[in-house]
Amino acid sequence: MLDELKIDRGATTAPPARPLRWFILIAVVGGIAFVVWFVIFSKADPVPVAAPVVATPATVKSAVEGSVLDATGYVVARRQATVSAKITGKVVEVFIEEGMRVEAGQLLARLDASIPRAELALSESRLASARAGLEELKVQIRQAELDLQRTEGLAQRKLASAADLDRVQLTLEALRARLERARQDVVVAERVVSVQRQLVDDMEIRAPFTGIVVAKAAQPGEMISPISAGGGFTRTGICTIVDMDSLEVEVDVNEAYINRVQPRQPVSVALNAYPDERIPAEVIAIIPTADRNKATVRVRIALLEKNPRVLPDMGVKVAFLDEPPPAS
Repeated sequence: MLDELKIDRGATTAPPARPLRWFILIAVVGGIAFVVWFVIFSKADPVPVAAPVVATPATVKSAVEGSVLDATGYVVARRQATVSAKITGKVVEVFIEEGMRVEAGQLLARLDASIPRAELALSESRLASARAGLEELKVQIRQAELDLQRTEGLAQRKLASAADLDRVQLTLEALRARLERARQDVVVAERVVSVQRQLVDDMEIRAPFTGIVVAKAAQPGEMISPISAGGGFTRTGICTIVDMDSLEVEVDVNEAYINRVQPRQPVSVALNAYPDERIPAEVIAIIPTADRNKATVRVRIALLEKNPRVLPDMGVKVAFLDEPPPAS
């Protein structure tokens, strides 16, 4: 019995094969699952990556038929002004708001004109005094002429000496010289009054042209100046006016494709806000200079139809065409 219980150390024991088989099976199943996942999810649309937009040659699938070059740009106003005063002053009244249409010469705001009005009144008083002095000299000259006539008559009858006659003649000539000076003083006083009236008129700020108010920069009680002064406490303008009839499009075209653009070339413009609406346009001019940093050339484009949806600084897509598009 004891001999049967002895361990035979010479015999080799084979390791069990079941764990290795399970490991191989798991690895195969995992590999198949990974392949299936990669195939399914790789067909999804990739996330779009933003890229800089430049003018590029039109492809066969271009949005506009007959396009030779596609580009993007912005709507700009050729006639735009920030309206300010000629002199520094305090705003008393403002008569405009954003979005309001104003006509050329319309009153936009009024500044404090108390001091200019007082100076105008003083200048008018000086003018009145100069005119009164002129009239006084005219009377004195008339008297001197009468004295000269009487003295000449007396001198002919030997009743007045030559010295008396000379004295009367010199007095008349002096009065005539003073009369000429008085006339010049009146002219100077009139010009001073004109300047003071202009200063009073400058206290009223008016629209330089017809347009739309797009920004209101000042309120009653604030100081306004044509130059930047007083730090952040002095405004440099009352409002900004844009002439909507002067709107056009500016596009930066890559200099490699500028040979495809010609003056008066037909163009189709679409606003980014309204991509389905095409606006006919044409090239106004190609600015004869290039931007070396961006390697582009600026092109001006005129809108041939007025559209109330077109606003300054809007983004647009532009298609340069071989021939004008058909009428809509």
